[in-house]
Amino acid sequence: MGWRTNVLRGRWRTTGGAVLRVIIVWLVSSLTLLALAGILPDFQLQSDDGDTITRTAVTAGWGAGAFGLLSALVWPLLVRALLLVPALILGALVFFLNGSLLLIALWLIPDGRGAANPETAVVVAAVMSAVASATSTGLAVGDDDAYRRRLSRLADRRRRRSGEDGGQGGPPGTVFLQLDGVGHQVLLDALANGVMPNIAAWLQGEPTHRLTRWRTDWSSQTGASQLGILHGSNHDVPAFRWYEKDSGRTMVSNRPASAAELQRRAIERTGDGGLLTLDGASRGNLFSGGADELAFVLSIAARRGRANRSRAGYFAYFSDPANAVRTVVSFAAEVAREMGQSLRARARGDRPRVSRGGLYPFIRAFATVLGRDVVVAAVIGDMLAGRTAVYADLVAYDEVAHHSGPHSRDARQVLTRLDRSVGLLVKVADHAPRAYRIVLLSDHGQSPGETFESLYGLTLKDLVRAGCGLPVSRRAERSRSGAEARSAARHAVRHALHRPVREGAEDEPAQGSDPVVLASGNLALVSFPDVPGRMSREQMDARHPALLPTLADHPGIGFLLVRSEAHGSVVLARGGVEVPVAELRDGEGPLAVMGAGAADAVRRTDTFPHVADIMVNSTFDPRTGRVHAFEEQIGSHGGLGGQQSYAFLLSPLVLSPPVPHTPGSPDAASGPPAELVGAEQVHQVLRRWLREGNGPEVPVGLAAAGGPAEADVPRQTSPAEADAEVDAEAAWQQSG
Repeated sequence: MGWRTNVLRGRWRTTGGAVLRVIIVWLVSSLTLLALAGILPDFQLQSDDGDTITRTAVTAGWGAGAFGLLSALVWPLLVRALLLVPALILGALVFFLNGSLLLIALWLIPDGRGAANPETAVVVAAVMSAVASATSTGLAVGDDDAYRRRLSRLADRRRRRSGEDGGQGGPPGTVFLQLDGVGHQVLLDALANGVMPNIAAWLQGEPTHRLTRWRTDWSSQTGASQLGILHGSNHDVPAFRWYEKDSGRTMVSNRPASAAELQRRAIERTGDGGLLTLDGASRGNLFSGGADELAFVLSIAARRGRANRSRAGYFAYFSDPANAVRTVVSFAAEVAREMGQSLRARARGDRPRVSRGGLYPFIRAFATVLGRDVVVAAVIGDMLAGRTAVYADLVAYDEVAHHSGPHSRDARQVLTRLDRSVGLLVKVADHAPRAYRIVLLSDHGQSPGETFESLYGLTLKDLVRAGCGLPVSRRAERSRSGAEARSAARHAVRHALHRPVREGAEDEPAQGSDPVVLASGNLALVSFPDVPGRMSREQMDARHPALLPTLADHPGIGFLLVRSEAHGSVVLARGGVEVPVAELRDGEGPLAVMGAGAADAVRRTDTFPHVADIMVNSTFDPRTGRVHAFEEQIGSHGGLGGQQSYAFLLSPLVLSPPVPHTPGSPDAASGPPAELVGAEQVHQVLRRWLREGNGPEVPVGLAAAGGPAEADVPRQTSPAEADAEVDAEAAWQQSG
């Protein structure tokens, strides 16, 4: 009977500790309510005739208790009813909904002693929720044993409801966590400088993980990389944005309609649903990967109705008003942090620099706070529910590095916060119903450099229009590049028409429609919509004889890719250099400084059906690692040149090596290591790892029907899944 006595004592201690924490939070909330009543003139807890201190304290206790109960019971129902509301709007509604709950709580106080106007109620409710959250978190953090028991209890509940044994000896699950835009060298620097201690511990002493570098395709950006990683094909994705002549539409990787179409094409090409088709979860990604559990997935964001479960991830995070207020407060703090950092950068005269005003502070806060918190909370829920494969994307670093620079102090601070998120997931894995292997990877890196417009005084679109003899802005006309292009265009037109050049004569009007110029980092695509199919070099020379020489000879442009009727596709560069694509060699000619694999990357893109009439890659300085983005980014990616082309894969040693002879790993053999090239090869590696853990294998015939995750059929959330979402949020809040 002794063991039963010990068990009962343990349960009493656990229950007593929980009750004590509730009492402490209630007392702190009551004191906060009293303090606010004394500070805010439009908020009262006394009758008009006044009350004793004791009576006022009892009133505060009533109000705090009623507000706490309403928050626990009513708030989850409100959030579930608002799942279709966009995240930013829901974040704003948090304050007003919380204020409404406080007004109801004050109305429930006996004798009508509580009163506040609506504006004051919003403020009081926000402060109350923040204080309650901070107190609860502080108590949980101070008791590690209670935290571990909480996670274990959640895992046990999941196992009982699913009917599985959930033992740690069962098949392991896998979490693929994508740190968007974190290049291989950036990660090495962060580990060496102590910026990411949790991840560094995996590689120190007796390492548990191996670090592998992999090389991206020419289009070094999330759309191409993640499509290849999750769906096994990024064929015909020439850039982040491009124009398709056959349909007359512009494809942009981060638009819901474009992402859905790209996913459909990949499934059609490969014949399977994706990496996550069976028992998988996709969180914060552009594409679903065939997963049935979705949150923040862009490719299904355009769907309407119950088949779109991507927004359901909000419920797990916003189901607790205190947590929601905490995130909104963190969101506001991040906006203020960005404004301060921008002002300091301007005061220091940092170069290069781009505009960081307008909506950017809010976009940054969305990526670094709200997006991160919702995605991490969703992954916690997946792990506690015992799902087999999870793929999640954290975009915080990529967003900040675009505007602050990939090696900036701002970006390093984001890396530190991402490292803490990784550490949290490692702790949760210890309490999950199955063992988990956590794999970190990135989709590309970033290369620094001043923008093309900042350096040369005009955009690439201006330069293209000037080379075509079309009107440009006055500012572009006054720039040296613009004046040279306009002069070259005039002389080329006169020469083509066999007319003498006359000073001050008006330009001959250019034939055809205006060109479409689209930028993707330091890669740009030029298309002529009125010419069906891929326009040839000979056609361009006949219509705009100055255009190709103007672009190829510009100091900010590294090389062009065009199709020639006489020689097939060719690469053009400064000084009249012209090399057929079939004869391109790494380390030679116009691609000499672009790194290993550049020639093959260009050749592959040249075969795409929707390759542009002119593919433009900026120059790259191998001494400084700098490129020149054709859009407003001082940290960019999308083309060839420098660190943007090198991503990383950090995998547990229990998994087979990504490629033979991985350098620096304990199982490395002699001889030169093989190289992991392209997102499609990364997909094959991840699938192999899932097979090693008896994970999901995608049946070949599944994608013909779009796979189970692609079917637009109504799907109800089961009670167990709903509880898992709530419990995931509770675990997230307990972790602090």
